[in-house]
Amino acid sequence: EVQPVESGGGSVQPGGSLRLSCAASGYTYCYYDMSWYRQSPGKEREFVSGFDPDGSERYAESVKGRFTISQGGGKNTLYLQMNSLKPEDTAMYYCKTRVYGDRGCPGYSSWGQGTQVTVSS
Repeated sequence: EVQPVESGGGSVQPGGSLRLSCAASGYTYCYYDMSWYRQSPGKEREFVSGFDPDGSERYAESVKGRFTISQGGGKNTLYLQMNSLKPEDTAMYYCKTRVYGDRGCPGYSSWGQGTQVTVSS
């Protein structure tokens, strides 16, 4: 199975920047994609950014213009560059891998353990 592992979280001041990384461990010949979610205390887990099946980038309205996703270190690594951070961005950030249930492959999703991002002065 493909298991994502997040890194790069930390504590920053408002207006600062942070770069998160998601690395997928393991190997599979099945197609899969990767995306970012976040969850703050008392709120539901929400989508942050990811790639559509056609390769186009998607962003939550609250992070458009500030966050950027990119691929590096091979297709098994996904970055999330976060600029102009706000206190509202404080949350546990999770990476999700979604394996497509085609080509005879069993479809499933896996979540990382998360990396904490705290934005405060």
